[in-house]
Amino acid sequence: MEATGIAAPQRAAIEPPTFGGELATDAKALAQYTERVEELLEELPAKPERTAEQQVRAGDIHEAARRQRARFMHIHGDQVYAELTEGQTLHLRLPELVYGAAELFTGLVPTRAQVAQERERVQAAKEGREIDQGIFFGSLLRRTEVATHLTEAMQLPTQQARRLLGEFRRAGSVTLGSVTVERRGAAGHITMSNVKCLNAEDDPSVGDMETAVDLVLLDDDIRVGVLRGGPMTHPRYHGRRVFSAGINLTDLHHGQISYVDFLLRREIGYINKILRGLLVDPDPAAWPQRTVQKPWLAAVDTFAIGGGAQLLTVFDRVIAAADAYFSLPAAQEGIVPGVSNLRLSRHGGGRLARQVILWGRKIYAHEAAGAAFRDEVVEPSSMDSAVEAGVDRLDSPAVVANRAMLNLADEPVDRFHAYLAEFAVRQARRLYSEDVLAKVGRAWAR
Repeated sequence: MEATGIAAPQRAAIEPPTFGGELATDAKALAQYTERVEELLEELPAKPERTAEQQVRAGDIHEAARRQRARFMHIHGDQVYAELTEGQTLHLRLPELVYGAAELFTGLVPTRAQVAQERERVQAAKEGREIDQGIFFGSLLRRTEVATHLTEAMQLPTQQARRLLGEFRRAGSVTLGSVTVERRGAAGHITMSNVKCLNAEDDPSVGDMETAVDLVLLDDDIRVGVLRGGPMTHPRYHGRRVFSAGINLTDLHHGQISYVDFLLRREIGYINKILRGLLVDPDPAAWPQRTVQKPWLAAVDTFAIGGGAQLLTVFDRVIAAADAYFSLPAAQEGIVPGVSNLRLSRHGGGRLARQVILWGRKIYAHEAAGAAFRDEVVEPSSMDSAVEAGVDRLDSPAVVANRAMLNLADEPVDRFHAYLAEFAVRQARRLYSEDVLAKVGRAWAR
């Protein structure tokens, strides 16, 4: 017996599976291999109780298994997706897809039970099973036809939005946890009111935002979408509007930020819907249009940090208060700031994007460099009237047509998919990297 308490035979490497090209045969081989992987992991203590050597051992086991999952998806990704979607006749959202894969292909991705068990732990105490979900989605998004079908499935209206649409049309407003949607004239105003954390985003708020965006796009009486932060109750900002403080780092520390339901859903869900519209008819031959698109205006009070600054890159018009600032401290937080690495260079140039993302540069709305995030700067007391004037200018069928063509030219969908494929893998790994875990731990301790 070694000093670590692990018997020598247990330390022997597991023979990797041999994949021969037949899906059913290779799936069985992967299942048998990952069953042995789980047995070896169960022989180790829980992650917080492992010695340094045991941590290395667990890491080696996980990495070896991930290489085999990546091999399997490289060979069979198209067939896996076809099986799950019945030949692309089903439009499955991200959770349905990945947990369906867990049931159909044992060991390929974690089960619901495994992810639920992980969620009971702080981020640093997790095994990192969501990395396997990153391998899965990264492989799918690299396949042109699959990526198109997958992102279009996420572009459909949510079931919650469909249920609430009648009520919203009748009442003209609806409250969704941390978000309120209200129809005022031609505009659909979404107000973020996650007051306990300065509009920092968490799993529930991402779901609320997607439903809110869907309602604005589904209501025929709304022609322009508006996003703004509501007044805060935080002592430092009491009564002041705040746009967003970015990702909720406390939730991340406590293991409550989901890879699928937050990090992927946010980019492929409501942000993509703001940019590319809502898919209302998935038929490729639909006429006169498959999507409903509307112009969007963002109003930034006080600050837009992290994810809040990311959002601004997809809006058609951004109005900022003169005392507001923008910050995207991705390198300090350690994670990839969504699709901002693709979009911010387009708005402000590659050099400015590096200063903001890699160097943590804070940019005030009144600075010349602020043009990378905003179109117009007004005094805080003039924000309401500026928003109204902006809505009036955007309320035009010609704006709808031209913003669609501008977005197509700026970010062709194939380029978006290529970015997402890399993002899916890198973000999953960053979520469990030692530097990120240390940073969120220090931030929470403060």
